[in-house]
Amino acid sequence: MDEAELLFTDLLKCDRMSLYQNKDTILDKDKGRLAASVLKRRSEGEPLQHILGKSDFFGFEFKVTPDVLIPRPETEILVEAAIGYIRKEQTQETTLDILELGTGSGCIAVSLAKSLQGIYITATDISGKALAVARENVFLSKVSESITLLQSDLFYLCNRAYDVIISNPPYIPSSEIEKLQPEIQFEPRIALDGGSDGLHFYRRIISEGAHYLKSGGLLLLEIGLGELEGVKNIFSGSREFQILHVVIDHNKIDRVIVAKRTGEYGQASN
Repeated sequence: MDEAELLFTDLLKCDRMSLYQNKDTILDKDKGRLAASVLKRRSEGEPLQHILGKSDFFGFEFKVTPDVLIPRPETEILVEAAIGYIRKEQTQETTLDILELGTGSGCIAVSLAKSLQGIYITATDISGKALAVARENVFLSKVSESITLLQSDLFYLCNRAYDVIISNPPYIPSSEIEKLQPEIQFEPRIALDGGSDGLHFYRRIISEGAHYLKSGGLLLLEIGLGELEGVKNIFSGSREFQILHVVIDHNKIDRVIVAKRTGEYGQASN
C-alpha cells in the first residue's frame, strides 16, 4: 500500500479493498478533523510511522515513537544475514548467547527471537526512552523470555563473552544529518550521528568487541553507503577479526559486514 492507503486504512480501521469499495463514504466530523490533522502533519514532513505510531519490519509490526530510529528495509538485510549464519553455527544442543548494541525499538532483537530457537539476546541502548519503546515491543511480541534489555553505552555494562554480536550503529557523518530529507530530522540524532566521518561507533565496536566475543564468534555490522573501505580499514588494524563476507542489499549497496573473531588478521571476501 502507498502512504495515503496506509493512512486511511488505519484511520478508518478497514482493509485496502474496503477503502475503495466505500470510496464515496462521507467522513463524520470527528474523523474529518482527524484526517485533516494527519494530512497536515505529513505535509510538514513528519514521518508516516510517527503519525501511525507503528512500523512494519521483517514481517512484524513494531511500535515506534520519536525516541527511536524508524526501522528500515535495509536493516532487514542485517537480520537475514544473522539468521543465516546463526543457523549454520548452531546445533540442536546449543543455546547461543547474542548481544545487540543500540537496540532502539528492539526490532532486530525481536525479529531474531521470533525467527530462531535456542537463542538468548541481551539488547543494549544508551537511551532510556528508546528502551521503554523496546520493552513494549518485546512484551507485545511475546519474546520476553528470550530478551534482556540493558541501558548501557555499547559494552559498558556487559560482563561476559557472547557467541554473536550484532549492531546497526549510527553511521551518518555529523555534518550530513541536517542535509538529509525532512523526515529524518524528526528522528533522534543520537541514533543517526556517527561522528565526523560516520565511523566513530565502528572504531569502538571493533576495538572493544573482541573482549566480549567468544573465540570463533561472529560480529555482524550494518554499514552506510560508501563506508565499506573505511570499516575494512578499521578491521585491518585489529588482530582479532577476519571478515568473512560483505552482504550487498537490493540496491547493490554494500550493507552488512560479517566478521569472525579469530585472533588473526583477516581479509574481506565478497
